[in-house]
Amino acid sequence: MPIVPTPPPSWFERDPLELAPLLLGGVLRRADASGAVAVRITETEAYRGSDDPGAHTFRGKTARNATMFGPGGRVYCYFTYGMHHAVNIVAGPEGHGWGVLVRAGEIVEGHELALERRSARRRTKPTGELARGPGNVAQALGATLVDDGAALTGAELGDGVTGPDGVEAATWSFAPAEVPPPYRTGPRVGVSGPGGDASAFPWRFWVPGEPSVSAYRPAVQRQR
Repeated sequence: MPIVPTPPPSWFERDPLELAPLLLGGVLRRADASGAVAVRITETEAYRGSDDPGAHTFRGKTARNATMFGPGGRVYCYFTYGMHHAVNIVAGPEGHGWGVLVRAGEIVEGHELALERRSARRRTKPTGELARGPGNVAQALGATLVDDGAALTGAELGDGVTGPDGVEAATWSFAPAEVPPPYRTGPRVGVSGPGGDASAFPWRFWVPGEPSVSAYRPAVQRQR
């Protein structure tokens, strides 16, 4: 798949409620020494900082969520539930703590590499959609905490971009859909407390009819 120029950072500097549906149908791509995997995004969730009790940034800046307070057009990657990573795209101007979670998508490049990554911790190979759910999106792309803060530059692998350890960093790009597809909205998946209020926060966006879109599940209250 040819690399399509990523929009400038200003394109991402929008309210996440505006950016989230604009990401639908667009292609998020990550390339490293193993190869490239690209996902056509079919489902997103908006998170809106101090206005949003479901956001990681609701209570302010921490070492974990610092990337979300940076400029738009960067990758916020975190590790959750002691199990998997998740990929977000930072939204809005610097300092807002806004972002959009990439919940699901269709693999459109690097299917075999995505399958290999998804199979790594399983006894049997996965079947069906390889990027259904945020943990599967990150695993298929090969994203880890090393990618946190990466810019969606669209640079070619081999351009000399290195990570903090001096090793060549993965490159990220995003190509918006020429015409964003029709979408539906509803409550975010697995968000507990006030942020999971379906009427107050119908901030999940998805393309109807796509098999990669998650099944809605409300949050399960954990017993202390």
